[in-house]
Amino acid sequence: MADSATDEDPAAGFGGSDADDGPAMEFYGGRGASAFPIAFFIVWAVVQTALLRVSDTTGLVAGMLLGLIAGMFLVKGSWTGYANTIFDGMTQRVAATAIVAWMWAGMFTETLQAGGFVGGLVWIADLLGVGPTVFPAVTFVLAAVLATGIGTGYGTAVAFVGLFFPAGVLLGASPVLTFGAILSGAIFGDNLAPVSDTTIVSAVTQDADIGGVVASRFKYAIVAAGIALPAYVVASSLMPGIEVAGDPRQVLLEGARPLALVHLLSVGVVIATAVAGRHIIEAISWGIIVAAALNLLLGLSSAADILLFRAPADAPAADLLGGLPIVEVVSDPSNVGVGGSIYAGAAGFFALSILVLLIIAAAQIMIEGGAFEAMLDWSIEHLATSVRRAELTMVGVAALVNAAITINTAAEIAIGPYIAKIGERFNINGYRRANILDAQTAALGYIFPWSGGVLAGYTAMTGLPDTFDWIDQGMLVNPAEVWPFVFHGWVLVAVFVVAALTGFGLEYVPDRESEEVARA
Repeated sequence: MADSATDEDPAAGFGGSDADDGPAMEFYGGRGASAFPIAFFIVWAVVQTALLRVSDTTGLVAGMLLGLIAGMFLVKGSWTGYANTIFDGMTQRVAATAIVAWMWAGMFTETLQAGGFVGGLVWIADLLGVGPTVFPAVTFVLAAVLATGIGTGYGTAVAFVGLFFPAGVLLGASPVLTFGAILSGAIFGDNLAPVSDTTIVSAVTQDADIGGVVASRFKYAIVAAGIALPAYVVASSLMPGIEVAGDPRQVLLEGARPLALVHLLSVGVVIATAVAGRHIIEAISWGIIVAAALNLLLGLSSAADILLFRAPADAPAADLLGGLPIVEVVSDPSNVGVGGSIYAGAAGFFALSILVLLIIAAAQIMIEGGAFEAMLDWSIEHLATSVRRAELTMVGVAALVNAAITINTAAEIAIGPYIAKIGERFNINGYRRANILDAQTAALGYIFPWSGGVLAGYTAMTGLPDTFDWIDQGMLVNPAEVWPFVFHGWVLVAVFVVAALTGFGLEYVPDRESEEVARA
């Protein structure tokens, strides 16, 4: 998902009551009615983003709130349990993990932007002759490298949208393909990184060791990447970019900042720290510190570009602190506030953070009310009747759950025990089960227009017109437009469908045993 390993199990706390005890809440219409809030939200999201073309995260928050309110009227008896379940869901650690990763990545990206890193990327791309046809493919590879190194697909989506998306637009690449390539790279890393939450959870829930899981899934990931990479080149040759106001070449030259490429060091610090086993928050924090220091030492930005307090003239400390580089005394009350890359990077994700908390709450209701269990039990009973059908059922059910629980680690935690149950029935090896589980959750968490990965990237994108005066709202990519172009995600799902049908990579329990059960 969006974070690296910590000392705590990332799966801790999410889920519901013991299946043997029955649903914790009863609904009019049976267990399936507990899925109403999630179903309402999905319909709302499709109507808002796809049919009305309104890409407003706050609007999605309203849809989820209304779905939760309407769901109360389906509860039998007191609504207290329903309300408490909402609170239980919103306090799950898995939601906080995504939110923290978004904010830290946002601060890091905004600080790099303040230092002109986008201009450096554009300059080097132009120097090396990286044109619009190959730019999305290059973006896919670099995003995959970053995501694999730091273990956060969400953080990669945020960072690359802020840095590579504007560079691609300026170079003439298709915005929708560039966004799709960023999401594809995030999927690759989320699926393969040893320190990714999804990798850890998939191993833990299937009683497999992390190292063995990563080694066994490389063949699937590289096959999918090998197909996705040339697909971006072919698609780019057929899909033109968009016009930039003024002379694109002149805009490119004006924004070119070769010195800003020093921020490759900032990115390298994040990757190296994460690969060394440090927590992703620590890794990105070091990246922010290095980026801010380089900005100030090399004159790439002012201190006010990083953090600025705009205080009114009558503030008690206005005269005392008004001369500091990060304090500005303003006469217009409407200009009072806080600014700079640190503030903007965190504030840009407030609405999305609330949406994530509400989605996890709705997922908890679905689990506590029994809809989740009913769906999975039916699939086990009626669909998983042979090894081939069992594996196809794993793929299909994982996809369905990810459509509902749009934070991929949360979806993986919820469905992991059922994947294990299906696989154990047919003696399928834990490595194979973990790979099927993680591939679907990693991929589909960045495809559906209402999924966490897509919305994180889009939220970062909405701030670009405020940073670059040549980017307007018409250049942004609606989440409902990008889903067909997340090539690596779709191909990865297809690879496992083919693997299930043909038996490619299939292992049974006696074929290989885990030497060490994975621990978070």
